[in-house]
Amino acid sequence: MAHSIVMPALEMAQETGKLLSWRKKEGDAIAKGEPLLDVETDKAVVEIEAPADGILAGIKAQAGDVIPVGQTIAWIVNPGEKLPEEVTSVSGRRMDSKPAPAAVPAANTSAAGPAAAAASARISPKARRLAREHGIDLSRVRGTGGEGEILAEDILALVASGGSPAGVARPAGTEKPQAEARATQTLTQVARLMAERTTQSWTTAPHFFVSRDIDAGALLAAREKLGPAIAKERGVKLSHTDLLVAAVARALEKHPLVNASWAGDGIRLHPEINVGLAMAVESGVVTAAIPGANTKKLGEIAAMRHDLTERARAGKLRPADITGATFTISNLGMYNVDAFTAIIVAPQAAILAVGRIADRVVPVDGKPEIRPMMRLTLSCDHRVFDGARAALFLNDLAAAILEP
Repeated sequence: MAHSIVMPALEMAQETGKLLSWRKKEGDAIAKGEPLLDVETDKAVVEIEAPADGILAGIKAQAGDVIPVGQTIAWIVNPGEKLPEEVTSVSGRRMDSKPAPAAVPAANTSAAGPAAAAASARISPKARRLAREHGIDLSRVRGTGGEGEILAEDILALVASGGSPAGVARPAGTEKPQAEARATQTLTQVARLMAERTTQSWTTAPHFFVSRDIDAGALLAAREKLGPAIAKERGVKLSHTDLLVAAVARALEKHPLVNASWAGDGIRLHPEINVGLAMAVESGVVTAAIPGANTKKLGEIAAMRHDLTERARAGKLRPADITGATFTISNLGMYNVDAFTAIIVAPQAAILAVGRIADRVVPVDGKPEIRPMMRLTLSCDHRVFDGARAALFLNDLAAAILEP
């Protein structure tokens, strides 16, 4: 039986995915669970595994194509099995007669006006909303989806480019100078949609911030004491982030609202504690999750964090890696940042910003002493919990850090 390979939905509200590469060629044998293709979403580059054993056939999309979620892009068949009818292969093997969709005009030039031009292509609901928010005339947008459908990322490309991406006509006399056009940097899909998501979170979630300076001496001592054993057992270096994940997970057990999400009409409490880690990669920032962090030993957390970091940098994250986080940690201490405030990763209710550990003069028993201090800043969604609960969470987090 033939198994269809579709563009997967790797997160909520995802409309499209960009095919980066095939790991196999048409006609190659493949085993279930074997890496098959790489897809770029707004969160990360994700490695997709084969859903079945068989032969890769009927490839309908190539690297660089932006494809609607759910659309079939290839098939896995048994040896000698025929492809389902009306399957088109980009390699030239076994074609059907279905014509390619006609290109949507870059601009309306007919007497019918913009309304007629906008009606010549389908428009996704998200694209229509974004166009309305940014005041964009849909008649001037060339869709990149199936049959010329205008997708959300077509609108975002227009916004990111300042109003004149490829396929969009500018009114006469409004062309940008050549020097200015050269200065415009083209964003990757990850970076562009990351910008959209942070903008949406910032404008919809009522953020407030609570900060606390914490003596990190015990944290440093724990890393020095426990690091060698974990390195020997797991083959990875214990990091401050690993210790913070464990401490945060302990504190979240006592504060379920900080581990919750805003659900539009109420608060969704999560039974699991999945701590997300914001990671810098070449194309932007991705968030990978350590599921059930409160149930894992420190060595397990260190090994998972190391594995996620390596695969994120190599563009080999799996769908499960980037979904399900209920709380996020963003640590910029390694970049010598003293303190910062972070934007909540919707629909989560909070994110913890971690600054560097640095020696400071602080009062200890009424006397000045030099201590290794660290500032933690909690960004909170006021729809889910208030400042008093945020302060109590930081109290318990500080206690967990002082006794890691």
